[in-house]
Amino acid sequence: MGREAVETAFADIRAALAVLNAEVDACGAEPFSAADPLAGLAEGSLDILAGAREAEAGLAGLKARAAMKYADTAHALAPPGMPVQAQEMAVAAEIGCVLALGPRAASTFLSVSHALTTTLPLTLAALQAGTISWQHARGMADEAATLDPAGAAALEAHFLDPDTPRPAAAATIGEMPAHRFKHKARTWRERHHTESIRKRHTKAAADRRVEYRPDQDGMAWLSACLPAHQALAGWNRLNALARAAQGPNEPRTLTQLRTDKFAEAILTSGTSATFHADNSAGNGEAASDSDGTGAGLLSPGIRAQVLVTVPVFSLMGLTEEPAVLDGYGPVPPSMARDLVANGADSFYRVLVDPRDGAPLEIGRSSYRVTKAMRNWLRLRDGQCPFPGCSNPSLDNEADHLLAWHHGGTTGISNLGQPCPKHHKLRHTSGWTPTPATKDEPPGWTSPTGRHYKSEHQDWEPPHWPESALSAMPGGHADYVYIPRSPGEESLHRVLYGSS
Repeated sequence: MGREAVETAFADIRAALAVLNAEVDACGAEPFSAADPLAGLAEGSLDILAGAREAEAGLAGLKARAAMKYADTAHALAPPGMPVQAQEMAVAAEIGCVLALGPRAASTFLSVSHALTTTLPLTLAALQAGTISWQHARGMADEAATLDPAGAAALEAHFLDPDTPRPAAAATIGEMPAHRFKHKARTWRERHHTESIRKRHTKAAADRRVEYRPDQDGMAWLSACLPAHQALAGWNRLNALARAAQGPNEPRTLTQLRTDKFAEAILTSGTSATFHADNSAGNGEAASDSDGTGAGLLSPGIRAQVLVTVPVFSLMGLTEEPAVLDGYGPVPPSMARDLVANGADSFYRVLVDPRDGAPLEIGRSSYRVTKAMRNWLRLRDGQCPFPGCSNPSLDNEADHLLAWHHGGTTGISNLGQPCPKHHKLRHTSGWTPTPATKDEPPGWTSPTGRHYKSEHQDWEPPHWPESALSAMPGGHADYVYIPRSPGEESLHRVLYGSS
């Protein structure tokens, strides 16, 4: 059949698109609902969106396979002696012209397509089935690019193998936006990369820089690539300063205030904070001279908060298991050790279950949500639990899922922490949160009755050095680190199966 079959198939697709467009315009042969045409049209439009998303993914998988098939045949048909680099340039140019892509975009498309068709079979299958988008597939390829074949296969299996255990209430990667999946994939990669995160961070820190880029209408961008704990502390602090400046007589938006505070910090003499190198770790990482969180970046009146979770043996220097910065992800344990050594008062007490790494449940019988409970919510959820929201936990508000006056209790299992926007959405529209548990955030139900799962944290059991395992009675006890105050260390024993 060949070319004739291709032309017929695409003619059928165009005909199907015409039908769907007519349905969107309410010009189909029959209404979605004869009883309530308007409500039926609204529901039908959502069905069309869901189907279009699946069809787009399938077409993206087809494009990737077709591009690689063309590349393979083009290489086979190339004249003898033609340099490989010239062949690749010719292939990228041809595909770029067909898809109306620039040279860089064409090369990126070919690179991702090659990864999907050679080393990421589960990702390609999910793309063709319509369960993930091209953006998800590209995120997988980006994170797998620096892994060896075994590591790339393990990354794929963790997120896409149906036999991998995962909570039933957790959103699959295709049910969350691609940028949220990329964050989760990056977190997994940092934890399981064969090269230690400390060594990789040391290399990356050498490329720290500030960049300037002109923009339109008399504006420009000024951005910095710097160690994560400094960037996160500075961002949290700018948010705190901007909120503190808000008031009935302040016309500027939060975004404008945040920008103005940033400009003040770099253009005035009010930034006296200095940074020192962590020579004890031998990696030249920078840290704040005030409290190790970067809080000295701006004025002393408002302090930044950075939540750091670190396994005890990493803190002691016995393993190189990554620590976790709330709102960012894995960081070198040496960075966490520096934060603690410099007396970071935001290094909160964190007790995790040694079997799976999840925070343990706490509760309270009164209405008021304590600071400790808010910290537990931050650990459980990571960010606003509304589907696709990336608002970090410091911005969010504790909220009873079942209202207090309707019999709801004040405990982790009945609390959510939506960001201000989605907190308002919950109380001013038909969006409602679904039940949560001690280690699973709530999902959401829309006004149309559709249920959307939440994104769950990927907790993992802590690593154990052989010396510690051999010294334990029975070799099976678990210990967790609970910081009591800045710089104070405590080792607690928790047996499997204990309450």
